Amino acid sequence: MDDREKDRNEERDRGNEASEETAVLDAEKEKHEAGTSDREADHKDDEYEKICYVCRRPESKAGPMITMPGGMNFCHDCMQKAFDTVTQSGLDLSQLQNMPYMNMNLSDFSNLQNLNTEIPKKNKVKKKSQDKEAKKEFSIKDIPAPHVIKSKLDQYVIGQEQAKKVIAVAVYNHYKRAFCQTSGQEGAEDDVQIEKSNILMIGPTGSGKTYLVKTLAKLLDVPLAIADATSLTEAGYIGDDIESVLTKLLAAAGGDVQKAEMGIVFIDEIDKIAKKKSTNTRDVSGESVQQELLKLLEGADVEVPVGTGQKNAMTPMEMINTDNILFICGGAFPDLENIIKERLTNTTSIGFGSDPKDKYDKDPNLLSRVTNQDLREFGMIPEFLGRLPVTVTLQGLTKDFLVRILKEPKNAILKQYKKLLAMDEVNLDFDDDALEWIAEQALKKDTGARALRAIIEEFMLDIMFEIPKDPEIGSVTITRAYLEKHGGPRIEMREYSAPEKKEALPGPVEAAVQEGAPQVQ
Repeated sequence: MDDREKDRNEERDRGNEASEETAVLDAEKEKHEAGTSDREADHKDDEYEKICYVCRRPESKAGPMITMPGGMNFCHDCMQKAFDTVTQSGLDLSQLQNMPYMNMNLSDFSNLQNLNTEIPKKNKVKKKSQDKEAKKEFSIKDIPAPHVIKSKLDQYVIGQEQAKKVIAVAVYNHYKRAFCQTSGQEGAEDDVQIEKSNILMIGPTGSGKTYLVKTLAKLLDVPLAIADATSLTEAGYIGDDIESVLTKLLAAAGGDVQKAEMGIVFIDEIDKIAKKKSTNTRDVSGESVQQELLKLLEGADVEVPVGTGQKNAMTPMEMINTDNILFICGGAFPDLENIIKERLTNTTSIGFGSDPKDKYDKDPNLLSRVTNQDLREFGMIPEFLGRLPVTVTLQGLTKDFLVRILKEPKNAILKQYKKLLAMDEVNLDFDDDALEWIAEQALKKDTGARALRAIIEEFMLDIMFEIPKDPEIGSVTITRAYLEKHGGPRIEMREYSAPEKKEALPGPVEAAVQEGAPQVQ
């Protein structure tokens, strides 16, 4: 009995020792994980510059910071101003010890650690890389050739061949210029300085201006900022300041100034800031905006508010150089065609051999004849046009182009819906007549390619709602009769399906199928 009890006691002791060892190991593991997480948090904090809690300047501008309890950072200038204010106030410093709360211990401020003094991430700026070896050097081999750029654009953008060629060459030359500047080769031997190749895009609404720029930025893997010129106003007036476009670019670059300085800025609706021809008030959203954009387009060091489009005393500021930022301005420029026709008609309407006045009325490439004279007549100032040396014109989309846009691009709208239904193991197809009907309706809306998605969303609503109800459906073919609402789509059941299952399709699609008679197979 004593031996058995002794064995049990020994076994219990061994279990207790094992438990203690496990507890120690778990504690060490938790300590290690906590230390690792702390190091990771410190590493993340090290990526961003400290911001002065008073003047909101980053440490790259204000110098080293003094960190106080609660994570508040103060620059030396603000601390010195605070000391100067105290000393110049005439306060008897010898009496401070007799004042209330002056005998407090610093440990009393430990609760300040819980205060929310953290600056939002959107208002932070990443530190500039100091490790030149770790930093990837910008090489001319990283710049894709014009034919490579165009071939990649061809996969996403249908038509606009001349526009894609012009943009490919302009972008190639721009980043070669940026390489010369960053590598110090510009002006090294022959003192030849390459000027910026900013781009002006002119084309009807929905012709693909914005989509072309988005695709270009994605292919080049550079940050992109898209701004609306209608919201820009002269500094001091209600609206966005000019520097707000660079704030968006800095945000797109994740707060990395060096990356933002190699990005692309697309200013849409640029025709809306044309000079007002007859006004008695200050043109704060027209000519004044053009004037203030000049320094950005030319290349300059611009102080930019971080994380917001408005400057104020509580917003951190950062300096961005725009020398290597590619600016692309786009607009529909309504009535510009009339200005071009008037100019062409006036030059050819003298003598017996003059051209008829309606010769250019149906010219699809009329915008390609645009000149700086026409744009100045429209309301763009010559200084602004001089900083946009490359002019790209986009053609209006025809019915054939719209049909190709529906099915040919890499991320075509039809391919997107086919992928959605493929997740339900249903094959989606469109008749050629149905595609032509969609293109015809899009032309009537006169909004270019944007109208395609709106039209497809309308008739695909019932399809996307009803089809998943019946697991026996194998394929759906959209017909013109269904789009014109006097028939239904062709529904094919799976091979193993029972024939009676074809009647189980409820809702509007079922009604359409019943009206169209032979649609279910």
